[in-house]
Amino acid sequence: MDLPEDAPDVRAADPAPLLTPLPEDPLPVDPAGPNRGELPVPGSEGGLSGSSPFDWSVWEWLGYGAMIVVALLLTAIAVTTLWWMLHAWRSRDSLQRTGFSRAPRPAAHSFSLLVPGRHEEEVMGQTLDRLAEQDHPDFEVIAIVGHDDPGTEAVARAAAARHPELIKVVVDSSVPKNKPKALNLALDTARGSVIGVFDAEDDVHPRLLSLVDSRFSETGADVVQGGVQLMNFHSSWWSLRNVLEYYFWFRSRLHFHANAKFIPLGGNTVFIKRVWLDWSEGWDAECLAEDCEVGVRLSSQGATVAVAYSPEVVTREETPGTLTSLFKQRTRWNQGFLQVLGKGEWRKLPSARQRLFARYILAMPFLQAATGLLIPLSIMLILFAKVPVVVALITFLPLGPTLVTLAVEAAGLNEFGRLYGRKVRVRDYVRLILGTFPYQVFLAAAAVRAVYRQLRGENSWEKTEHSGAHRTEAPVRPEERELVAAGASRPAQGRHAEGASS
Repeated sequence: MDLPEDAPDVRAADPAPLLTPLPEDPLPVDPAGPNRGELPVPGSEGGLSGSSPFDWSVWEWLGYGAMIVVALLLTAIAVTTLWWMLHAWRSRDSLQRTGFSRAPRPAAHSFSLLVPGRHEEEVMGQTLDRLAEQDHPDFEVIAIVGHDDPGTEAVARAAAARHPELIKVVVDSSVPKNKPKALNLALDTARGSVIGVFDAEDDVHPRLLSLVDSRFSETGADVVQGGVQLMNFHSSWWSLRNVLEYYFWFRSRLHFHANAKFIPLGGNTVFIKRVWLDWSEGWDAECLAEDCEVGVRLSSQGATVAVAYSPEVVTREETPGTLTSLFKQRTRWNQGFLQVLGKGEWRKLPSARQRLFARYILAMPFLQAATGLLIPLSIMLILFAKVPVVVALITFLPLGPTLVTLAVEAAGLNEFGRLYGRKVRVRDYVRLILGTFPYQVFLAAAAVRAVYRQLRGENSWEKTEHSGAHRTEAPVRPEERELVAAGASRPAQGRHAEGASS
């Protein structure tokens, strides 16, 4: 067909491109390569800048490296913590072996039970009464109170008057005061072959001493660590997590430590043969975690430790009343661990595996502090930095064991409610889930503060207040309230007052 004479000559024009044209200098393609005819994938050599580690700048290496280190560190901590949490549940027989014997042997030891208390008039009287109800044939209770604490002393004196053959009061005049000093003072007057330690707010089962005595005979142990359980998980979101910490620590993790022959002992419901305390010259008066310290020293000398947790006879306690109080308590424990780490007794453990394990446990405050400081940096990098895929995948590694741990904690909360007759509500599970990350940040902050105090040489004892929230009945008798209100002085209590220091 003929075109009009004025029609444009389209034969001379280049056709319009159907696809985006290639650059003038196309990327090289190896014609002999396995992917000949294909364009390079971005991120490979010659691809997008910065996607390959070989193309990272120094700052990218530092940023991405920090994220990887934190992720791997958190993963390692999460995995080991999960493993220890589940130690007691390896099998049904394993779980049954963690408890006391159901048919205890006849009594073979005598006991001295030490109960230090400072400004504990709200709870100490009932604790002393409960200890006096023990069905063991040979024991004594020694209450240690401060010379400047008339309220607690009045309550202790009243309890001694109610049980004159069992309870005596010792007055601590040391300055400054702390728990290990009080324990060492009472040790001088104790007559038992086994020394037991309790806190002023403890709710103790009347059969406990008989079962502990039997545990010594059954195992030939030098130390028996009984179970301690916080109870008031309904009080707050963080008390729920604190309760579960105790549940897994005493029901499972301490059994793992005992099998590994390295154990930081608990602060109460712990029973040590007198000969070992005489050898160790009591407790370290300068350590903020005297229970951990004596446990490490005894472990380093080959002492045998038996752990027992039976829900029906555990010593019941309460969580600290405020988040600030819990923060100070956790700081003190962490700083005590750092003191024990620096003291170096763990280096006397016989095997390299034990020493490595001890270093890891005692250095945990350092690890928590380091991760606590790096968490904000990691979050900023995730939000504002263009992270390579490999780095992003590595940062998600801690999520796996964390989710498994959360599921284990939920199962543990359900079991706790069933064992102790406490109703676990749906909102408790919600609080458990929502409180996971805030509680970890809280623990990291306490570890950072512990490291800061240790570096500054601040070793003051920060006391934890108690109110008896774990008890259903009134923690203080009316007559004790009158004594406390009147500011009673130290009355003579027969022969038991002779043990008091001036």
